[in-house]
Amino acid sequence: MKYSNEKIINRSRQEVVEKIDNTNNMKHWQRGLITAEQLSDTQWKEEAKMTLKYEMEERKLEMIETITKSNFAYEFHTTYKAKRVFNLQENNFKIIDENRTKWVSNSEFKFDSFGIKLMRSLMSGAFKK
Repeated sequence: MKYSNEKIINRSRQEVVEKIDNTNNMKHWQRGLITAEQLSDTQWKEEAKMTLKYEMEERKLEMIETITKSNFAYEFHTTYKAKRVFNLQENNFKIIDENRTKWVSNSEFKFDSFGIKLMRSLMSGAFKK
């Protein structure tokens, strides 16, 4: 399953990147995030890893984030691995003007079981959230 999201943020690209660069801010755009723990010495560098733990509607989920491409002021790409689900994500930050930034996120989910694939068909909106 592939989809794209675009968000206009009324801040300069520099401000947006500074907010994203702070792990403590992740809870503001990752619904249900409980903890984020760095597994690598560096953050936002290629191959850097982080464990993310979520709680959503009484379900707990743990995944590993890996940075696959990092040109941080402009773009960063990641993979997320969880039980039976693999997600590829490309994030791009484009300057609209000095006070507005467009965040474009392209995602692709891959599933390793028939049950999850069926659930994906029935609940595609939940994955986009």
